[in-house]
Amino acid sequence: MSTNLTALLQQLLQNTSDLKVLQQLMTPDATYVSLTFDNPELKKIEPWAGTHKGPQALADVFAAIQRFWITLDFKVTDIIEQGNRVAMFGSFTYKSNVTGKEITSPFGMLARFEGEKVAHVQFLEDSYGTAGSFKTGGATRFHSDPTGKEVEV
Repeated sequence: MSTNLTALLQQLLQNTSDLKVLQQLMTPDATYVSLTFDNPELKKIEPWAGTHKGPQALADVFAAIQRFWITLDFKVTDIIEQGNRVAMFGSFTYKSNVTGKEITSPFGMLARFEGEKVAHVQFLEDSYGTAGSFKTGGATRFHSDPTGKEVEV
């Protein structure tokens, strides 16, 4: 391919609120998977979580994220471009607009292209940590270790 797909993905990430740019960079039916395919519990905390279609949906996701958090830092540490795919890894620091809590999370992103347009993006982060930046009280019990006891967090 003659186009630098990494540069196209970076352009998309720098223009998440500009629908005209997103429409130029994405296929009309592009899929964006944020954190999970479909998790109703997580969606109650982070309403953008799940699978979304089209450039408008991506703009809506990032608008919601900006309402919930201030981005203090976003670092890309590694990029791998192979064929029609770009993988990006790094970390970000968000501060909750409600609680004031800060969270630093690793992230991984995979973008697939059709020609010179983004057709699919999957974004993964420490969802337990990011959701925790909104925690205001209470405890939750977990029992994960088959030989251990329940823990309360």
